[in-house]
Amino acid sequence: MTNAANLSAALAYLQSVIAARLSVHAGREPEIAVNDTAYYQDDSPFARFLQRHQPSFEEYILLMLALAPHVHPDFFTELITKHLPEGGDLPEFGGVKGIHHRGILPTGETAQFVLAGNDLEKRLEVQQLLGSEHWFAQKHLLWLEPVREGEPRLSARLILDPEVVEQLTTGTVGKPRFSTDFPAEHIETDMEWADLVLHPGTLHHIHEIEHWIAHSNTLRMDWGMKKRIKAGYRALFYGPPGTGKTLTATLLGKHTGKEVFRIDLSRVVSKYIGETEKNLSRLFDKAENKNWILFFDEADALFGKRTGIRDAHDKYANQEVAYLLQRIEGYNGVVILASNQRANIDEAFTRRFQSIIHFPLPRPEERREIWQKAFPPQLTIADDVDWQQVAARYELTGAGILNVAHYCAIELLADDSRELTLQRVESGIHREFIKEGK
Repeated sequence: MTNAANLSAALAYLQSVIAARLSVHAGREPEIAVNDTAYYQDDSPFARFLQRHQPSFEEYILLMLALAPHVHPDFFTELITKHLPEGGDLPEFGGVKGIHHRGILPTGETAQFVLAGNDLEKRLEVQQLLGSEHWFAQKHLLWLEPVREGEPRLSARLILDPEVVEQLTTGTVGKPRFSTDFPAEHIETDMEWADLVLHPGTLHHIHEIEHWIAHSNTLRMDWGMKKRIKAGYRALFYGPPGTGKTLTATLLGKHTGKEVFRIDLSRVVSKYIGETEKNLSRLFDKAENKNWILFFDEADALFGKRTGIRDAHDKYANQEVAYLLQRIEGYNGVVILASNQRANIDEAFTRRFQSIIHFPLPRPEERREIWQKAFPPQLTIADDVDWQQVAARYELTGAGILNVAHYCAIELLADDSRELTLQRVESGIHREFIKEGK
């Protein structure tokens, strides 16, 4: 079902509440006494959102105030014009102009005016609704934009999380895209666990993470371990490039129903003081309560071995590490850090992880299995190809083997051939070795 009916009812209700407040302000009506929410209890995303969060009247009005400009740009302008037909200003109403938006954008002062008028006690209650301890802020649904030092906090705009805006309007929430404000990319795969060949010891540790995802809520809530163990799970994957670290994280998400976002720390870390923390703060604020799997690649960029503090750069680098550790430990989902070598990660950080999992170079028997799975079934393997010998002779990672298979398959298509010979395989291997500088 669409949100149109509920949106129309909600905005009409908000309009009546604001109109009543304006009438009280002008002395035409006595103090208003409204304490209800207005929406159809259907199966629309709008109704499901309200049923899930059960907002009070005041919380409902706050949500609608923040939502209104996203639906009707002139929503507040029309109301003020009707109230002041001969023109003029109404500073009590609050509101600001946007950079591109030409209508009025509601502020915390707007919320105070609509919900409390001149009642100081109620105005303070509205201030609490917009505080950091309220569930709006805790769930990162609605908050006040930061203001310049010295300006009243409630003069700031009401900001509604873009995902909430989407849910309450179009009803569909798109995945966030990589940008300076969200330094992570969504990753997914068509592959399955059967396509991934790992050392048995590595696979055993991966199953431990699956078990945590499946049973952590039971352990913490039903078994009363919430006060003893933290909500999230933190793991370190280390091993040479191409050994399956990223694919493993992606498959974990695929088979546990969780979105996976990859963050390349080498791109997030900024040379400008304070920028790294801002980049990471935006990421974790977005991920909070989403239960995503966050996969931090190139973790060495921030978690490398520390040296003594010789200058301001070292001091702020340590602050960046401390900040990321704090956010990782406070995150209630799965966080995976990836590094090429465990030795690159400072030992002081390793105690923060529940799992430290090694992704070694595949052994000959594992390489043979990867070779056998790498080629499409449309190809015929020539009699001179012995995968056992190829695997024993050439030391390649899983990613390297897939690169060779890709090269060979394209060349066979170009030659209009369907038979894979040993010569063709070795040509692809030599090409891969040259690329890797071997």
